Amino acid sequence: MNKNYKSAISKIEDKLYSPTEAIKLLKEISYEKFDPSFMISMNLNLNTKHADQQLRGSVILPHGTGVSKKVLVIAEGENADLAKQAGADHVGGPEMLEKIQKENWFDFDVIVTSPSFMPKFGKYGKLLGTKKLMPNPKLGTVSEDIKKAVENVKKGQIEYKTDSEANININFGKKSFTDEQLVENYTEMFNLIHGLKPAKVKGKYIKTVTLSTTMSPGIKIQFDN
Repeated sequence: MNKNYKSAISKIEDKLYSPTEAIKLLKEISYEKFDPSFMISMNLNLNTKHADQQLRGSVILPHGTGVSKKVLVIAEGENADLAKQAGADHVGGPEMLEKIQKENWFDFDVIVTSPSFMPKFGKYGKLLGTKKLMPNPKLGTVSEDIKKAVENVKKGQIEYKTDSEANININFGKKSFTDEQLVENYTEMFNLIHGLKPAKVKGKYIKTVTLSTTMSPGIKIQFDN
């Protein structure tokens, strides 16, 4: 534990903070020499061994995340043209999948395609799946509306997913954002997860909420279940 981290911990009181208080304090104690990301970590009362208690999807936060993503679109014809208009970084047909496999080419963060092209992905499932790059309708990366799908990613669309311990960890902005922007992004994310409580879950659904920056200690948040 370095001196900066110890100093940051010493300024956090043993209490639950409001999101606004936590964001202000994190900006004060953040010691990164770059523009760090703000993170929300939620521990949920879910049994992720059951499919109906595994949360996964995508969301566009009001102010984005401050992180730009490179988009590869697998499409041809009109969809390829629409993808380019929407700002896709790379556009091509199935030969792009061959390029990924043969050249170990991964100069992108997200793949977008249409339902009709999904059968082409079959033999690349393991390769893309291990890198969490497989397009998925739940994430908005398999869509009939290619233009909108690309635009959403470029606006800062992010994926959320429960891990095996029922945690969700999401980047919801940058230190350079205003406090108000960070609060609005946090509120959007919290309300989304809060509204996804499975019907079978009884009692307290959200166990804990913690905010942090890339390298800071976490601050526990007060919230209503």
